[in-house]
Amino acid sequence: MPIIRVEMLTGRTREQKQELAESLTSEMARIAKCTPASVQIVFTEVEREDWAIGGVLTDAKPAAPAS
Repeated sequence: MPIIRVEMLTGRTREQKQELAESLTSEMARIAKCTPASVQIVFTEVEREDWAIGGVLTDAKPAAPAS
């Protein structure tokens, strides 16, 4: 059973996570030759104050527009 772990900053909507779950499941099942029902996805959301890029906490930077 494949498990996909997605770590991302907080702020995505439930609808965005649902769309990600559908897309990731479909592609994993296709590529790994398994059933979609066997694919598990774990979303871990991290606060901006707990994530750094290039040595700078992301809460110190202006938020990038969500894509």
